[in-house]
Amino acid sequence: MSANLALYSPDRCIMQDDLTYLTAILTARVYDVAQESPLEKAHNLSRRIGNHVWLKREDLQPVFSFKLRGAYNKMAGLSADALAAGVITASAGNHAQGVALGAQRLGCRATIVMPAPTPLIKVNAVRARGAETILFGDTYDDAYAHAMALAASTGATYVHPYDDPDVIAGQGTIAMEILRQYSAPIDAVFIPVGGGGLIAGMAVYIKQLKPGIRIIGVEPEDADAMERSLSAGERIRLAQVGLFADGVAVKQVGEETFRLCQRYVDEIIRVDNDAICAAIKDVFEDTRSILEPSGALSIAGAKLWCAREQVNNATVVAVASGANMNFDRLRHVAERAELGERREAVFAVTIPETPGSFKKFCALLGTRNITEFNYRYASSDKAHVFVGIQIPNRDSILELVNQLTANGLDAVDLTDNEMAKLHIRYLVGGHAPQAEHEQVYRFEFPERPGALMQFLNALGAHWNISLFHYRNHGADFGRVLVGIQVPPDEQAAFHASLDRLGYTWQDETENIAYRLFLGQDIAH
Repeated sequence: MSANLALYSPDRCIMQDDLTYLTAILTARVYDVAQESPLEKAHNLSRRIGNHVWLKREDLQPVFSFKLRGAYNKMAGLSADALAAGVITASAGNHAQGVALGAQRLGCRATIVMPAPTPLIKVNAVRARGAETILFGDTYDDAYAHAMALAASTGATYVHPYDDPDVIAGQGTIAMEILRQYSAPIDAVFIPVGGGGLIAGMAVYIKQLKPGIRIIGVEPEDADAMERSLSAGERIRLAQVGLFADGVAVKQVGEETFRLCQRYVDEIIRVDNDAICAAIKDVFEDTRSILEPSGALSIAGAKLWCAREQVNNATVVAVASGANMNFDRLRHVAERAELGERREAVFAVTIPETPGSFKKFCALLGTRNITEFNYRYASSDKAHVFVGIQIPNRDSILELVNQLTANGLDAVDLTDNEMAKLHIRYLVGGHAPQAEHEQVYRFEFPERPGALMQFLNALGAHWNISLFHYRNHGADFGRVLVGIQVPPDEQAAFHASLDRLGYTWQDETENIAYRLFLGQDIAH
């Protein structure tokens, strides 16, 4: 996890043109479909981190997300002729449901273009609101281009998910509610950031009325288009984005949202996926509700900021922006939450293959609770153990490593090793001697029919697959670990095949987790 501490706009005065947003937010037509969501204190989380954390519960909206506010405000302002021509948008998530609900309420036709791999649960949710769905292309960009072409040919109005003043004003009503619901001083408001519509609308409202409140956006580390753009002073387009927090997986932020964020946002904090999972658990423990990953971003950011600033008794508000969680993601979230909270660590420990060594290892752990244990015979003189252990804090990881090392056991901290957490923990089995010239790569496969065959066709029949591990995490992309036998003189041809394939990949052959548990043994 990391944070950029710089203020992006040293000139914090309010531009006269932006005052129109204040009126637009105060008069926004959102309450035909949205409710004033409650502002609730997270008592357990507040007590644990020593600060007052309030949750703005947008997950309780009729479509379980804030997105209906901006979509409906845009659509409610259309003329009768425009409504008669219908509306169209491209979305695979919460914005699609907001547009569908708005069209249902206004009695107009809505067309939603969604990427072909969109999970059926999302497609059915949009259809249940009466909207027509068109599945087109493999990515959002494909769906967006098709939607814009349809809008041009049919005369339907395109409802942008974030880069539209009416949409921005609709989202800004959340800030209006917060300041009305909590009149005492607020130190900071944490807001998830994708394309920027939510934070832009909230920031321009709060900074005009209470400029002392810090506006802090939160992005995933692998989808940080706004942080990079604000740091560079211009909109940056990311080559690719992580999809775990798919509600904010945007490659480029909007023009108007970027302008407003430059002026009114104090800081962008970046968090990793484990921290997001921990935040989902935090909210569940306080509310018994399950947020989607993007919906828990702000809570993860608030926790990071409070720890980084070492504040006590601060009052912070975090927007719980959505709860459209795919059920099959829950397993992955539960597995990673303890790691994100730094209440669990995973290690590779090498122990002598002698009687009593395993007992000695367990004795050194003392009263610490073992959460996972994988053992594999490595040779006649040693064995490798993959072990998960509950810990009170991050500092105790180094203490345990030092304790084990001092007692003659080689220990490697794998808590931040993504391949170990995604794949190796399920594959502990030792090296396959016949797998000569084995190399290991981690891929992101589109979750759609034919993705595996496309991969195999790109490789052809020339190189042998010696290892394959896939586990569904409920995301739009599957994480796959592949072992392939590639002779040294064929490296260039092999990498050319990977480049033609077009899937995101990373060479993990030298990853210590692979070398210990699956590859050729190494000396430490």
